[in-house]
Amino acid sequence: MTSTLKSLVASTALAATLGVSAPAYAVGTAPGIDISNSVTVNYTVGSTPQSPITSNTDTFKVDRKVNFTLVERATVGTTSVVPGQTVQQTAFTLTNLSNDLLDFDLTVADVVTGNATPRGTDAFTLGNLLICLDADNNNACDAPATATLTVNDLSATTGSNSVNILVLGDIPAAATNGQIAGVNLTATAKMSNGTAFVISGPGKNVSTDSDPNVANAVETVLADTGRNAVESALDDYTVQSANLGVYKSSRIVSDTVSGSNPKALPGAVVEYCIAVNNTGSVAATSVAIGDLIPANTAYVNNSILLNATVTNYGLATQSCSGGSAGGTYTSTPTPRVDGTLASVGAGTTSALIFRVTIQ
Repeated sequence: MTSTLKSLVASTALAATLGVSAPAYAVGTAPGIDISNSVTVNYTVGSTPQSPITSNTDTFKVDRKVNFTLVERATVGTTSVVPGQTVQQTAFTLTNLSNDLLDFDLTVADVVTGNATPRGTDAFTLGNLLICLDADNNNACDAPATATLTVNDLSATTGSNSVNILVLGDIPAAATNGQIAGVNLTATAKMSNGTAFVISGPGKNVSTDSDPNVANAVETVLADTGRNAVESALDDYTVQSANLGVYKSSRIVSDTVSGSNPKALPGAVVEYCIAVNNTGSVAATSVAIGDLIPANTAYVNNSILLNATVTNYGLATQSCSGGSAGGTYTSTPTPRVDGTLASVGAGTTSALIFRVTIQ
């Protein structure tokens, strides 16, 4: 008797076949779901169809895949700060790429001075480092910031599997323009009931490459970068501050004798130029200048000019011109002039001018 194999039909059934619905997960089927497979063989003997043969059903459970990322939140870039600012933010995004709910413990550390940050070398220590959750991505803490943070039951469902984390720090007053300080945020994954993942030794609950697969058990496999349930990310602060220098010069405007090249004679008028130079990266505003009237001189009324143009700042040939009338003169208790420069932009110089008469 000769038998002919007519067809081979394979059918794969998930839990949904059994009436159990599974949600859509970020990277796959949820752990514990049974994947079942059976085969039906149809054949004929001669020209007569025979009763189909059905195989046994092969079933195994989907394992738990632990995978997640922690990155600097887009748009990527440094946080610009000025010396003395408090509660300045850097921001991160934590994303669960697993096929199961996970908890995460987060801690933050200051990058050690001299070590690399994303955009330079760490140059100062931040103060009062704290962490908070910013689930609605509005750059504000959902609850008061704390030294550590736990994110409970972060979803594995696409579209709701990411949260934003803010790190807050204080900038020391002694920080200078261009200096950088880095922060390192670390996230440690745990099961959704708070159980830690243990790779070896007592309490081991993670399957490693050396462990054989167990078909009818839900095993946990770490698939994060270091395969240790830990991810970290760096961000940094960059000081962008005004860096001011001042240089005072004078010139003899006129005397009572010479028609040209006046000299510092009694009765001569002397013009002082107080030039403020900004070598920083941002403008300095409301720059207040105060100067005592030198002994043996008398202030020339209404001679104060503000926001004057400066040529050859800091040199013996420094000169000033233009400006707008303003400022104040007070005679008691000590004669002095005061004035405020509206703004000294980054890389620019501005000046206050006033005149006195030599007595």
